[in-house]
Amino acid sequence: MQYLEGRKYVVQGIFLSVALVFAVRLFHIQVLDGSYKLAADKNTLQRIVQVPYRGLIYDRKGQLLVQNTPVYDLMVIPREVKNLDSARFCQLLQMPIEELRTGLHAAKVYSRSKASPLVQNLSTPELAAIQDNLVDFPGFSIKARMARAYRTENMAHALGYVGSITPVMLEKEKYAKYIAGDFLGITGLESFYEKEMMGRRGVQYRMVNVRGVEKGAFRDGEFDTLSVAGKDLHLSIDTELQQYGEYLMQGKRGSIVALDPKTGEILAFVSAPTFNPATLTGKGSGNRYMALLNDTTKPLFDRPLAATYPPGSVFKLVNEAIALQEGVVTPYTGFPCNWKLVRCTHRHEYPANSTLAIKNSCNPYFYQVMFATVRRGRSTSKFRDVALGLEDWRRHVVTFGLAQHLGVDLPGERMGLIPSPNFYDKRYGKNRWSYKTIYSLSIGQGEIGITGLQMANLMAIFANRGWYYAPHFVRGIGNGGPLPQYLQKHYTSVDSSHFNAIVPGMQAVVDGRGGTGNLASLLDVGISVAGKTGTVQNAHGDDHATFAAFAPAEDPKIAIAVFIENAGFGGSSAAPLAGLMMEKYLRGHIAPWRKRWEYWLPGPASRFITHRR
Repeated sequence: MQYLEGRKYVVQGIFLSVALVFAVRLFHIQVLDGSYKLAADKNTLQRIVQVPYRGLIYDRKGQLLVQNTPVYDLMVIPREVKNLDSARFCQLLQMPIEELRTGLHAAKVYSRSKASPLVQNLSTPELAAIQDNLVDFPGFSIKARMARAYRTENMAHALGYVGSITPVMLEKEKYAKYIAGDFLGITGLESFYEKEMMGRRGVQYRMVNVRGVEKGAFRDGEFDTLSVAGKDLHLSIDTELQQYGEYLMQGKRGSIVALDPKTGEILAFVSAPTFNPATLTGKGSGNRYMALLNDTTKPLFDRPLAATYPPGSVFKLVNEAIALQEGVVTPYTGFPCNWKLVRCTHRHEYPANSTLAIKNSCNPYFYQVMFATVRRGRSTSKFRDVALGLEDWRRHVVTFGLAQHLGVDLPGERMGLIPSPNFYDKRYGKNRWSYKTIYSLSIGQGEIGITGLQMANLMAIFANRGWYYAPHFVRGIGNGGPLPQYLQKHYTSVDSSHFNAIVPGMQAVVDGRGGTGNLASLLDVGISVAGKTGTVQNAHGDDHATFAAFAPAEDPKIAIAVFIENAGFGGSSAAPLAGLMMEKYLRGHIAPWRKRWEYWLPGPASRFITHRR
């Protein structure tokens, strides 16, 4: 036992001796030998993050829409700020002292040891003033980055904008790859394709002395990584058509959406009123954003994507297709224009078939079409039968891309509403509502709500005779194609033969004598158009006007939906606007006599003489 006790003291002695040697050596290095301190003072390892170039955005013809431009930010690391001469600093930057204090406090809250932006988007005079004097302000540095610059004044809602990441975002796992001062897509395509467009950061390690002078790469760049530029987006947008649509919608509130029905590619996406996308870039963008936010006309509101309205008479086409599929009517079924059931816009000839009913937009006809659909010969209970029939009807309707997200490549898409039996049960009570409660659905009124994008997609479905691709803006990412979900066909529950039976009525609306959409006709330039007008009742003011169509009717290349708030009759305001848009896309120019309509369209729609539903 004494032997083991002796060994313990020996081992302890060895450890104490080693510890003493290390302590003496550290004391010599840190206190007696000043060479290491001098080296540390003279050379500092600096980690420089290389921000990649953000992907560019082009239109369908290869025209550059969004590019990058260099800007400079003043960064600060609070822990390294020593003996700051606040008065001189603020004088150089022409900055109020309160702004400096607020900025430094925010930087400390974020991190005392990490760089965060103090002043973003330095102007050229500010950059020159501070850059030459940075040596006198330890803890401050200039960071170069690329900001967005726009070569178009249009399509602000779809393009979106890039903004600085917020402290709230940085707390979320989704943004783990970002640091304070980073910029990312906030809205629109910039947000939806953030992952593809942001690229990958690179890092360089440089040795610099205490004065900030670079002394070379650390270990010959052994630990450096290269940045990878983001991928470019190639859009399906026709810039000239987009610009023309925004011009035609001046002074109005509403939307225009135009698609290529064969691909689902979006050709034009107009939200009115709108703004210049450059408004939300550069210094002062925050103040400009607040001005837009407080504007009573709501220019920031993305109407084609987020505004839901009853579709009006355009929805009659869907009801007719479902009735044909269910076999409760044929293309030759006629119903009288019975005003005792529901009022019609005007008295007209007996709608002996669907073509005449669609052409004249006969409300009593479609009242009876939907009644036949939801009752389907049932006779047990008027309450239970209608509930069952409405559920069957709704199952068909949702296959048209309604009451759901179409999946467009923009954030913020609204689903709209197609009411179900449960909806009415909650409102009125079970077995306490009947067809008389819901008959307004037959003419596209009541509780139905759809977006402008969904209405344009409806026209793509009728153009394709029963199928559609999800609408999308991006036809190519980098050197590849669109995202996989935009190559998948979606089919309705209605057979294509029934769409063939409806299209002649849509052609009669526009090209037939006395049709409600004659002002959209392009027969004079050899183009046939199939469409449907709509006038949407509005309890809060003048009726809304809508028109949806596709052309050429035989080989559709464009499907379009126009919705104008408080513009009255769809045939007199929305239809001529859609006609101009279709002609612009299909011919590249407007017939001289029809071009005169441009004078009328920017003003009140009521100046058109012809008023039809």
